[in-house]
Amino acid sequence: MNMNMPARKQQLLKRHRRMKRLGMLAALIVLLAVAVLCSHWLALALLFFGWIAHEAWFSDHLFYSPRTDYLYRFDDAVVSLPARLESDCLSITGELAEHDTLFLQVRLRATWLGRFLEPSVRIESSADKDRQSFELGVSGLRYLNLTGLAQALAAGEVRLRGQHCRIDHDLKLLRARHPDYRQQRLMVIAPHADDAELAAFGLYSQAREAWIVTLTAGEIETEHYRRMGLDGVTAARLKGRLRSWDALAVPLWGGVPAAHCATLGYFCMQLGAMRENPAKAIPSREADLIDIRPFRQGNALTLPGDTDGQPTWENLLADLRELVRKARPEVIVLPHPHFDPHPDHIAAYAAMREVLQDLDWQAPTLLCYANHLHDNDAWPMGEGHTGVLLPPLTDGASAAADDAPLLPWSLQLTHARQIDKAMALDMMHDLRPTLPPKRRLRRFLQTLLTGRRWPRYGENEYFRKAVRRHELFWVERLESSL
Repeated sequence: MNMNMPARKQQLLKRHRRMKRLGMLAALIVLLAVAVLCSHWLALALLFFGWIAHEAWFSDHLFYSPRTDYLYRFDDAVVSLPARLESDCLSITGELAEHDTLFLQVRLRATWLGRFLEPSVRIESSADKDRQSFELGVSGLRYLNLTGLAQALAAGEVRLRGQHCRIDHDLKLLRARHPDYRQQRLMVIAPHADDAELAAFGLYSQAREAWIVTLTAGEIETEHYRRMGLDGVTAARLKGRLRSWDALAVPLWGGVPAAHCATLGYFCMQLGAMRENPAKAIPSREADLIDIRPFRQGNALTLPGDTDGQPTWENLLADLRELVRKARPEVIVLPHPHFDPHPDHIAAYAAMREVLQDLDWQAPTLLCYANHLHDNDAWPMGEGHTGVLLPPLTDGASAAADDAPLLPWSLQLTHARQIDKAMALDMMHDLRPTLPPKRRLRRFLQTLLTGRRWPRYGENEYFRKAVRRHELFWVERLESSL
């Protein structure tokens, strides 16, 4: 498993910024030439409209060409079925069951308008409507999420219509069958408060038995609290206490009792450093603390790390071992170490794998999620309450070590449960601050010029990205990999 994903993300950001600086330099040369040879007013007008174009169409972090195919290699459990599109009607050859995970491999090509307005595919049946969106200027293989439409597909009732893009008629339906993981004992590993809700609220709120374990206090990046007049240390401690409280309280909204929730209080963005020096205590970056106990006072369970409160990798592993022994989960939900580049998310996965290797008893299944991506900060694209596409996987961004095959599982959420998920996110303190004026203006321009829409539950981008009709996980079977 490649643990160097944060470095790759930084390399992508550096390259993006370098290209942006070169673009700005070229634009400045053009503007100076226009000002000298034509008119100062024309140069100012070009500058103004160039800035608008940047905010509307070029401000997203998209680190691959939208004209690139998504290159997936799927597990043998993913079955390919023939599909045809005739007069917008999708016909399938093969057996489908109600809870199958279904993705349609399509080749798309944006129209000229699809370079400026978000391309999408409308998915319609007699009982349902969806619209799944893509990158501006999309051209290549993509994967529509048709999970939940098995009956309509079998009846030949599903229609596809491209909006600002054309759909090639060479299609393939990918089917994967899974047990109902909601009927098994579930443990969700959240590196930070809100990760469990962003990735898996729909799943854990329907589980027969669920546990939520939050690893860090999430105490850094305290601008919102410092604007209240607090100094940096006080703001970090307040934020850590609030987010630790969120991690214990919000799962109650999803039916998880407080006795099944634990917040471990390790320090944000320090899990990687702890892993490099397992016995060394790694202090908080901003809270002036080297004791994790202030952020775990609400726990119903006594854990090994409570003894000395030291923020060490050894204590983290001991805490997780105790929780796994207590809960004996049949399914563990945690971040995907290759799709999700956040350092704490990668370290969370590594910690759980290390814990499971040390135990005689092992959970049979991992469900991996991605709340962040390397290559596309806007994924999943499109509006809230729409379907979740497979994330980008391009030539330069292999998502699995040694090109390992991937097995997706998609859970469809009812509209009512999507609303409950939005309310769970709204309870999270870290998702409630309002946008700064610059980002609010950018959002207005994108709404006006590109057709993007944001839900009204809150201003944070996650209300658009996470409140969807599907939750997406990657299945990893430990018995075949350990």
